[in-house]
Amino acid sequence: MTARTARASRGAALFDVDGTLVDSNYLHTVTWWQALRRHGHDVPMSRIHHAVGMGSDRLLDAVLGERRRRGEDGAIADAHGALYAAWYENLRPFEGATELLRAVAARGWRVVLASSASEEEVAAVRGLLDADDVIDAATSGGDVDATKPAPDLVEAALEAVGAEPGDAVFVGDTVWDVEAAGRAGVPCVGLLTGGTTRAELEEAGAVLVREDAMTLLRTLDTSPLSRPPE
Repeated sequence: MTARTARASRGAALFDVDGTLVDSNYLHTVTWWQALRRHGHDVPMSRIHHAVGMGSDRLLDAVLGERRRRGEDGAIADAHGALYAAWYENLRPFEGATELLRAVAARGWRVVLASSASEEEVAAVRGLLDADDVIDAATSGGDVDATKPAPDLVEAALEAVGAEPGDAVFVGDTVWDVEAAGRAGVPCVGLLTGGTTRAELEEAGAVLVREDAMTLLRTLDTSPLSRPPE
């Protein structure tokens, strides 16, 4: 976990990274599919994509079942990490993602990246965002025992900046983001850029759904991120 000195505002804007700020969900799907095939598991990509957003432990539960050979989990996760790393130089932030972080920070929110990805993956995409000067803290799957949809990562993100659930808003792209935020008592704004439908996000409990980071940026005044708590 990394952190900067917190701003005076008590409000915390928590952002998922993959599929929310960076266009990477489908690359995760393909590289998990490849990693699983290397270990003899032929899993439909649709099932993998639906699980993207969870940490590797939860994802493997979802795609292989809890009775799988857990002894190979580490090797599968390592294979995914190596395959995904080959795409680092091709990753791109979504249009408006960096500007969204800066606009939210300018309004007085403390900005936290709250991802279930590995620390290495978070560092790679964080570099692409070019917004370290407005990011107060960042968490990864390695910071907690249970990843999304458990609330642990959201709680860790809040703790990193000393915020309470009632003073925070989460922005994510999967039902796992929405569920994790909800279990931590934090409202979640959903974006459609990860491949999850509006209906799925709303059914999971998203308080607002926008098409992408740019659309959210343009409509900040009518969103839960309009202003931080006083």
